[in-house]
Amino acid sequence: MPRPHMRRRFGVAVLTALTLGAAAAAPAALAQDEEPHDLITNGDFASGTNGWWATANLTGAVADGEWCLDVPGGTANAWDAIVGQNDLPLVAGESYELQFTARASSDVSVRALVQRDVDPWPTAMEEFPALTPEPQNFSYVFTANADWNDAQLAFQIGRQAEPWQFCLSEVALLTGAEPPVYDPDTGPRVRVNQVAYFADGPKRATLVTEAADPVPWQLHDAEGALVAEGESAPHGADPTSGESVHVIDFSDVSATGEGFTITADGETSYPFAIGGDVYGDMAVDALSFYYPQRSGIAIDDAIAPGYGREAGHVDVAPNQGDGAVPCYGGACDYTLDVTGGWYDAGDHGKYVVNGGISVAQVMSVYERALHAPTGDASRLADGSLRLPEHGDGVPDVLDEARWEIEFLMAMQVPAGEELAGMAHHKIHDENWTGLPLMPADDPEARFLEPPSTAATLNLAAAAAQAARLFEPYDAEFAAQALEAAETAWAAALAHPDVYAVDRGAGGGPYGDNDVSDEFYWAAAELFLTTGKKSYEEYVLASKLHEADVFNAGGFDWGHVAPLAKLDLALVPNALPGRADVIEQVVAGAEQYLAQQESSPWDLSYGSDGTFDWGSNSLVLNELVVVGAAFDLTGEQRYRDGVLVGLDYILGRNALGNSYVTGYGSHDSRNQHSRWYANQLDPSLPNPPAGTLAGGPNTVTGTWDPVAQRWLGGCAPQRCYIDDIGSWATNELTINWNASLAQVANFAADQAGTDAASPSCEVQYKINGQWPGGFNAQVLVTNTGTEPLEDLRLTWALPTGQSILHSWSVELTQQGHTVTATELGGGTALGPGRTFTFGLIGAKDARTAVAPTSVSCSAG
Repeated sequence: MPRPHMRRRFGVAVLTALTLGAAAAAPAALAQDEEPHDLITNGDFASGTNGWWATANLTGAVADGEWCLDVPGGTANAWDAIVGQNDLPLVAGESYELQFTARASSDVSVRALVQRDVDPWPTAMEEFPALTPEPQNFSYVFTANADWNDAQLAFQIGRQAEPWQFCLSEVALLTGAEPPVYDPDTGPRVRVNQVAYFADGPKRATLVTEAADPVPWQLHDAEGALVAEGESAPHGADPTSGESVHVIDFSDVSATGEGFTITADGETSYPFAIGGDVYGDMAVDALSFYYPQRSGIAIDDAIAPGYGREAGHVDVAPNQGDGAVPCYGGACDYTLDVTGGWYDAGDHGKYVVNGGISVAQVMSVYERALHAPTGDASRLADGSLRLPEHGDGVPDVLDEARWEIEFLMAMQVPAGEELAGMAHHKIHDENWTGLPLMPADDPEARFLEPPSTAATLNLAAAAAQAARLFEPYDAEFAAQALEAAETAWAAALAHPDVYAVDRGAGGGPYGDNDVSDEFYWAAAELFLTTGKKSYEEYVLASKLHEADVFNAGGFDWGHVAPLAKLDLALVPNALPGRADVIEQVVAGAEQYLAQQESSPWDLSYGSDGTFDWGSNSLVLNELVVVGAAFDLTGEQRYRDGVLVGLDYILGRNALGNSYVTGYGSHDSRNQHSRWYANQLDPSLPNPPAGTLAGGPNTVTGTWDPVAQRWLGGCAPQRCYIDDIGSWATNELTINWNASLAQVANFAADQAGTDAASPSCEVQYKINGQWPGGFNAQVLVTNTGTEPLEDLRLTWALPTGQSILHSWSVELTQQGHTVTATELGGGTALGPGRTFTFGLIGAKDARTAVAPTSVSCSAG
């Protein structure tokens, strides 16, 4: 079953107001037979400021029916300066229209609210009008979701760096409005992957139509020439979309190029490409997303054009900084330097639990590239991403991961302290901040929240994985990471039930009172890195080891047992019964394929009608499992399952929307963020290309005011709005982008796999081993009909092994990757012939194992 994703709520602290004139008596609620009327007192300012109030930092006067106030600069949040009127009666289910005219001395965005002015400030309407020096008329319609006799109209006008003037006139809040209707732009009724399809992969579209019989379709190229045609397959009513649909299958098309469209039932799809490097750019963008999310470093605009900014939280005013952060409420007598790491989402918090799974998935992009038969680690080499560490010889994906790993390690309780070795659950502001707010402008005090067992085990797992991946590049850092991981593991064993405490302000809770899966994951990663018997025994004894853990959504920060099984299956190791783990992974993938086959969208998620918070990430995490099954079995249907699953994310869905910024004709651009806030401030950017939006969310108890206002009664797939205020459906987070990074990089590795590959078969045999060493034999056979020239083999050396000597071959090693050339003295390998070479290697105490795969290339 899907797990709840209660991550954060966004509250505001409304300041004590200065009353300007006597407030009029609150009008009574509108009776059913009454005419519509205005709830606002003195909305034309004919009686000066009677009925209105403003915060004490505002001064102004009324002239010619317009109230102009001088607004101070240098405030951090919108609610640092407010104009408003209280005691407005709202009736649940009734609709209202807010009208006003406003102007400003310079272009600014303000926040207009109808809310209650008591904690937690429930909101009936929230809008962000963009003001200019010319007066503009604004109108917003909303429906009240509760009976309130004390609603407040508030114009929150703080947050500007420089002083300015705000002028307001002709304010009215009218009863009897027509209920607002959310009518999203879903584009053409022919829904396609708006980016591209593989030339040798599945190609399907979904047609929204009431037609009962098959409908003719045509595929045209960019010049309008007919490429293919056929008939749709009726599916009928689809409960996830609330629509009647057909499926169009054009998988047999072999034409390649850009600008293809499908026409059916009088509709023409958005354009798309067929063939080429379909996901290469997205794979880079999804990982380059993390650099602008970094805390503690200035973002270089030359590296991330359009996203340059000052460093956040480096103890430079107005930041209170991360250089010496105390525990909240004086719970400890030390401070920690936790500068660095990634901002978790669109806020300024940094969380160990979510950071752990995020950085683990980012590192798994690289680890899969090392071990999977179609993996290509060269795509992730030094210089491949947009980040500043180029030229250090370390794969960029690991450089990015290190930024977060070092932060996680810094969150560890120092030796000698109570709970030493445990990890603090999170660090964030004392109070929530408003939108927009650049990291360098955050004035809130920062605190360490108490340690938790879940956070400690996230640190143990992620640091253990980092230790084995960094060892060839930075042995000293790898040793530090392993020490931190093993210290954390011991601390978690000593304190197995210390759970997160949520004080309800300033940051998301990430509570998790079942840490059996975190123990299993951490033990698995420590076993894979060290080979120690104690970790092996813990893995084998865990109740989760034999359990089916691949539920709806694959995995998430609160459900990490699948991460353990994926790595135990994919990373070379000698775990007893490893074949059973592989079978479990493949069985999990089979469940997801079966759900895809029954969906007209090839969607493996949400068939029960529940789309959880971050549903797009859960869809992608299921595809990670399906991709792993392809890596383990080589069966093409798993590869195809990943590709058709991506179609949903990239536009083949009920909203006709690509959920990845910068990809597709109609893409998400207003994800919830304090600094990617172009919707609120045109001087700020939208999120970077390759940013994943959270996606449809049917769990209404977690809904934000924007979702509550517009999405009531939505069909599951349609419970999404591309609005910066909708954190419940449109947030960006480091863990959601990690899911996109994994799947996009898997898909990018499949480009060109349809091209003819060398006809060679490789066998890698461990012929013998002894304490501290092993002997291996490698046999390469030409299974084709032509000689193979200049053969080259590559593989990733399993953890704990190194090469001492080889014969009949030239072996070189760069990082984890071993390359074999000059096989048999460099002569061609004839059809049916076999080259054999051998090597002697060193190993640690664990059993030597063969690489997961050895790739062969020629010419």
